[in-house]
Amino acid sequence: MENKILLYGASGHCKVIIDILRLNGYRHFSLYDDRPRNDTFFGYPVHHAEQMPDTGHALICIGNNAVRKRISDSSSHTYITAKHPSAMISSDVIVGEGTVIMPGAIVNAGSLIGRHCIVNSGAIVEHDNEINDFAHVSPGAALAGNVTIGEGSHIGINATVIQGVTIGKWATVGAGATVLNDVPDYAVVVGTPAKIIKYNNHG
Repeated sequence: MENKILLYGASGHCKVIIDILRLNGYRHFSLYDDRPRNDTFFGYPVHHAEQMPDTGHALICIGNNAVRKRISDSSSHTYITAKHPSAMISSDVIVGEGTVIMPGAIVNAGSLIGRHCIVNSGAIVEHDNEINDFAHVSPGAALAGNVTIGEGSHIGINATVIQGVTIGKWATVGAGATVLNDVPDYAVVVGTPAKIIKYNNHG
């Protein structure tokens, strides 16, 4: 019998991940959450996170980049990846453990996707991109060629980043922004062209 996949975080993001895993042949899951709202979620029992086994095959089903990092740094699980069958991923792309690639995403040749990243529905990651650990490329976002995304950074829904740009670590690119220049660590940028409006205070 297949071992259960341990899923940390019983939320809407977890529903999408369960759907992806089902399409990849997985059938057995155990869900855990710091603050369970119900005894069951999406048809599966939910347990308090304190009951989660110390080892096993797992995925962190939480959209917050900093929280994924905190959980990953404090655990000894073996993390799997989840790639939707409709995602188009070049054969030479490297995808790190714990990363999820959602429906309709495109990841082109020469790209590197780090650990515990989210490449969300319909996102485009062009050739030779480097997306570092715990980053999130939101639905519909488009990264041109040779873009670098720093650890923990969030690229908002429908944002566009032109070729060769570097987004620093733990930065935020607002929804619909057009990024024409490098973005420093922790910066929050919005608009077209994107401009800094403030800095994040975490990482």
